[in-house]
Amino acid sequence: MRIFLLAVIIVSFAGSALAQDKIDRMRAATMESFTPDTVKWNDEPILPKGAQSVVLVGDPTKAGVFIAWLKFPSNYPIPPHMHPFTEVITVLRGELGNGIGNTFDMEKGEMLKAGSSFVLPAGHPHYVWTTDEETIVELIATGPWDIMYINPGDDPRKKK
Repeated sequence: MRIFLLAVIIVSFAGSALAQDKIDRMRAATMESFTPDTVKWNDEPILPKGAQSVVLVGDPTKAGVFIAWLKFPSNYPIPPHMHPFTEVITVLRGELGNGIGNTFDMEKGEMLKAGSSFVLPAGHPHYVWTTDEETIVELIATGPWDIMYINPGDDPRKKK
């Protein structure tokens, strides 16, 4: 029994060390601060027209953890969609509506104010929207990041 417990403890520490190593590899060479007014925002082609993004840490096109900010204009909807990996979203500025399901229905969602977060498991259909003000959220996820729209006609990558 002692050998089994010792093995469990060793495996637990090894798992923690491996997770820490992934975070360590994300680090920049020096300390860096970010503010929404000083970062370089880029159009985000994976989302409906109007969204902008900036990657702060990591690379969403590659395997591994990344952190990005997404900026949405006022009254902006993102149709029902899913992601391949779990995401953590934190509202930094404005308000973000979040609903679960295959049909966009703001009455069935919840409104999150600045400082609120939610965790979205991989493969769960959801949709989001903003109110009458610009909204900025922080996205922490695992790459490669993707979005699969429930209705393929909603995918802006297919409208080019």
